[in-house]
Amino acid sequence: MLLPLALSFCALAAASPLVQKYRPLVLWHGLGDSHSSPGMLEFASLIGEMYPGIFIHSIYIEQDADADRKATFYGNVNSQVDMVNEQLNDIPELKDGFDAIGFSQGGQFLRAYVERYNDPPLHNLITFGSQHMGVSEVSECRRYDFLCQIARRAVKNGVYSKWAQGNLVQAQYFRDPSNLETFLEANHFLTSINNEVAPIDGRNETYARNLASLEHLVLVLFTKDVTVIPKESAWFGSAAEPDESDDSLTVMQEKILGSTTSGEETTIIPMRRQPLYLEDWIGLRTLDEQGRVILETCEGEHMQIGDCWKPLVKKFVGSPA
Repeated sequence: MLLPLALSFCALAAASPLVQKYRPLVLWHGLGDSHSSPGMLEFASLIGEMYPGIFIHSIYIEQDADADRKATFYGNVNSQVDMVNEQLNDIPELKDGFDAIGFSQGGQFLRAYVERYNDPPLHNLITFGSQHMGVSEVSECRRYDFLCQIARRAVKNGVYSKWAQGNLVQAQYFRDPSNLETFLEANHFLTSINNEVAPIDGRNETYARNLASLEHLVLVLFTKDVTVIPKESAWFGSAAEPDESDDSLTVMQEKILGSTTSGEETTIIPMRRQPLYLEDWIGLRTLDEQGRVILETCEGEHMQIGDCWKPLVKKFVGSPA
């Protein structure tokens, strides 16, 4: 069984008598990845070189790497976030707070942790290509990735069924702009963390208060992303409902970011025109008006991070503990 990544970096810190104490860092990997994949280990190692002795914990649903990868496709996201809350509470090094980086769906799952718990507190959250407003298409799988292909077919065949909404991870952030009524009725994860469904006694004020307590929320969009559709979801943008088409929005999107899908024009509702922003359902507007929402881009396709992470990690990670 693989040990959690944090243990190896904790040992590294203890072995060095000249270590500077940095605020701990938490990572949450994306779809089809695991807490101890070669890519995650390399990324953590590079940050360790940048901040010698920093404590890094890589979130896992299962400690076995193969099982952890499977859990990115199959499972109940609300239950997974609950589990991660318990996991983070059991790590003494995190008790005074931490920064975090979320890759793809790991970014919106970390946001769910902040809104629902945030104890221990998260200070700076960086999300790379995360589906904060969901996806309106299910992404393609690699040719021989059969686990992904089976999950993709299941999502497409019954995305809003009770079973899919409780067991297929991608289905739990699938947001069809042409069928929002069904989405709002069936979905119990994305509608919750975006505070889209208000109960009789009003929206969850804890969500807004907790998110607004972040020092910074850094939202990174991949300019040629065709995995997250629309890619502007990384910046809290969403595809408009068919009857909400607005030429000015389409032109603005085309000039700044290019087409959402190959050659097609898609009307995008940007973050500052979203109801959840205008009415501040999750504290996003409060953060933004205080200059604490940072919109960044990485050139390339989904998760082609290259070196674009380095200035962000230098600025938003590594504060003294």
